[in-house]
Amino acid sequence: MTYVVIDSCIACKYTDCVEVCPVDCFYEGENMLVIHPDECIDCGVCEPECPVDAIRPDTEPDMEDWVEFNRKYSEIWPVILEKKDAPPDAESHEFEEGKMEKYFSEKPGEGS
Repeated sequence: MTYVVIDSCIACKYTDCVEVCPVDCFYEGENMLVIHPDECIDCGVCEPECPVDAIRPDTEPDMEDWVEFNRKYSEIWPVILEKKDAPPDAESHEFEEGKMEKYFSEKPGEGS
């Protein structure tokens, strides 16, 4: 099993999860994070840290595409090791529908 980040993270990009990860398997895009599925040790400490429920186990239904999405972007985005401030408008996007189509960016974040 591994954990992955889903589209709930887009435009919110809360980074509380990064602080608790013991193996530094989070990677930063311009407006979301991903988890490298081969680096995740399945400890689950990140999951309850996400205020928008964007971190899910790959054992949930229909997670195969998210595993590959996380793999793809974790191989091109920089690792993020420290918590950062969320975007100023993050709260307004927390439970918004259709964020992938509206906001997703393939651009990398700054990392740390």
